[in-house]
Amino acid sequence: MQDQFLYVNGIKNIESKNIQGLTLIKLSFYEGTDMAEASAQVALQVNRTMAFFPPGALPPQVVRFDASSLPVGELVFSSRTKPLKDIFDLALTRVRPLFATVPGLSAPPPFGSNARSVLINVNPEKLRMYNLSADEVVEAIAHNNAITPSGNLRIDSMMYVTSINSLESKVEHFGDIPVKSNGSSSIYVHDVATVADGADITVDYALVNGKRSVYIPVVKTADASTREVVQTLRKRMPEMKNLLPDDIDISYEFDQSVFVINSAKSLMTEGILGAVLTGLMVLLFLRDWRSSLVVIITIPVAVMSAVFFLNLAGQTINIMTLSGLALAIGILVDQATVTIENIHQHLEMGKDKKQAILDACSEISFPLLLILLCILAVFAPAFVMSGVPRAMFLPLSLSIAFAMIVSFVAAQTLVPVVSVWLLKAEMFQYHHTGFHAHAGNALNHGESAQVGLHGGEEHNHKEDNGFFQRIKTGLASRLEKWMPRRRLIVTIYLVLAFGAAGACFVIIGKDLLPKTNNGQLQLRLREPDGTRLEITEKATQGVLNIIDSTVNHQVAITSAYVGLVPSNFGTSNLYIFNSGTHESVIQVNLSEEFKGKVETLKETLRKNILARYPDLRLSFEPIELTEKIMAQGASTPIEVRVAGKNMDNIEAYAGRLVDALRQVPFLRDVQIAQPLHMPTVNISVDRNKLALMGLSIDNVSRSITDATSSSRYTNKNLWLDQRSAYTYQSQVQIPEYIMNSMQQLQSVSLVKGQPRPVLSDVSTVRIDTLPGEFDRSGPRRYVTVSANIHGKDLGSATAAVEKAIRGLWRYAPGSDRGK
Repeated sequence: MQDQFLYVNGIKNIESKNIQGLTLIKLSFYEGTDMAEASAQVALQVNRTMAFFPPGALPPQVVRFDASSLPVGELVFSSRTKPLKDIFDLALTRVRPLFATVPGLSAPPPFGSNARSVLINVNPEKLRMYNLSADEVVEAIAHNNAITPSGNLRIDSMMYVTSINSLESKVEHFGDIPVKSNGSSSIYVHDVATVADGADITVDYALVNGKRSVYIPVVKTADASTREVVQTLRKRMPEMKNLLPDDIDISYEFDQSVFVINSAKSLMTEGILGAVLTGLMVLLFLRDWRSSLVVIITIPVAVMSAVFFLNLAGQTINIMTLSGLALAIGILVDQATVTIENIHQHLEMGKDKKQAILDACSEISFPLLLILLCILAVFAPAFVMSGVPRAMFLPLSLSIAFAMIVSFVAAQTLVPVVSVWLLKAEMFQYHHTGFHAHAGNALNHGESAQVGLHGGEEHNHKEDNGFFQRIKTGLASRLEKWMPRRRLIVTIYLVLAFGAAGACFVIIGKDLLPKTNNGQLQLRLREPDGTRLEITEKATQGVLNIIDSTVNHQVAITSAYVGLVPSNFGTSNLYIFNSGTHESVIQVNLSEEFKGKVETLKETLRKNILARYPDLRLSFEPIELTEKIMAQGASTPIEVRVAGKNMDNIEAYAGRLVDALRQVPFLRDVQIAQPLHMPTVNISVDRNKLALMGLSIDNVSRSITDATSSSRYTNKNLWLDQRSAYTYQSQVQIPEYIMNSMQQLQSVSLVKGQPRPVLSDVSTVRIDTLPGEFDRSGPRRYVTVSANIHGKDLGSATAAVEKAIRGLWRYAPGSDRGK
């Protein structure tokens, strides 16, 4: 299937994950690709590949996915009386459709149970007693419960719709369907099976505060505002509650918008505080409230203008744009301050106010422009970035650029106009004693002589100098002494400055983002490959108890997902991907009473969890929205891909690499991410025996699928619930508690109406192991070695990992490495 996508324009890379019942293919495109055209081409190629799919496979879904299309919370459903399947069905059919009424919100299916289904649980002993096979029951259900078209009957002046009861009206009526008849008596479904209104085979559980529950991930679209999506959803929640029975509660948990809103409020507060402090600093130095007011006026003008231009550029108010505006406030005020100070000095020279303002602005226009260009040059690289870094840092650069450009224009236009109207020239006429402005630059020889005269009086009458005059006089004196040796001083300064910068670059750690202490953590647990769902659930609940006791019960809420995403809802793997029933993902939201550091807590949890569950593999993953976006799909900061020509070489090298990385003292949770030893029952069928019996592999595979899974994958059959007007799958299966031994598997009948042959007559069965997940990047299979970092920066950890890889390269004939 991957090869078909090579015909799509703009394809950059093709990656896939393959587990039992699911293939997840990620297509990456070059920037500038027309995604509408690409989506159409992908859909076309998917339709062409349908012919190669095995029987029972669901049609592929094409989903346009963006790095920022991530869950921003969970809508949790809970009830003390309703079973999970009913809660799941109500969330799927009543609440999920309302997501379409929230702009910017996608509608993924619920997590925590499987789809409602009509279950026909056959008893193998009764089947053998009546000389029936499970496949005959499947055919009977398909022939007697079918969706058929209606017709019309025209009698006199009326036209009637002709309908037939081809669909069973109630679930219990499935038991009265005849399976086999000899003309005088019949064998019915209820003779060999029990019928129940239940759910498909359970492969997952969602745990909220350790108890089984159901939740819908709240996922915003890439261009939507997190705050607006969450607020609109909260307004819709009373309507959602009205659609549910009174004994089902609904709540919104793990709200990621809180951190976005708090960050935005914090940045706005910092920006306002910065503006106030800047105004006070200007007042302290200029000692004139009118001049300070002129400077402060430029701050809101520049900020509001920058917001306007950000809107024109298609940006929103978010963490990055607010960070840029907060950073720009301290810089943009400099231009107005320099302008107003230069106006003071020209007023001090006795010029007319209008002339002084004109001369001052003319004098500094080019230096201010040069300063502006230098600042813009620092942020120019953001415009040539690509991918997620561009999406993150371009808004910050644009906000700073717009604010600085408006500040420059305001310094040359708004400041002079307001100064003409507001300043009083007589306040800045020169007199040695008392407060006055201090001239620094001059336009001609006469003004230079005047500045020299002022400086001489300040030097000769030191007792009359104020605080700032004394600082200026002292600095001027030192500069006069240093000027003869200026080349030596500048050379020494440059050497020391560049040396210090180089030393800091080497010493200071290098990370993509600063570490946050937001009181949330996400943890992935891996039991030994192939562990049953119930065992993994029990271990997950034990880990939740350990977390609760470690933080002294300071946990606000926990959420865990155990097992596989049901195959009916394959796209949900975009949000939670587990490779088997041996995996679970835990999210923990600590209460406000918890005052410790999350990084320290993680280290403590590693020790406590592994002390009780030594065979458990755990790994902490990013949970905060920004970290997930910047990780670009990676679950840990260190991921090493080992690719090669065959899985044996890949596994051998990956094992050596794991051993080497575990020797690095600051690496944690070092492990191979994929399950490579999934327990498997290998059924080797003798085709010659099948041919002698008039059978084929298709007969065997259908019988084995019906016995070990259900007829859902061999014969699609739908039942209409007339009360809800929704259709549900009806399926024949052997209950898990019956099909629980090799003897039961080997006694599966292969021929309709005959007790023999059974599976053991035509095959041999043995226990083996196989990789439970195959990952590809292009044509190559690869295995991922993942690790977390504790107490070290990402740059140092990367260097240590690269060193370990170089040391093991000689042990990897025929394999390649990638990181």
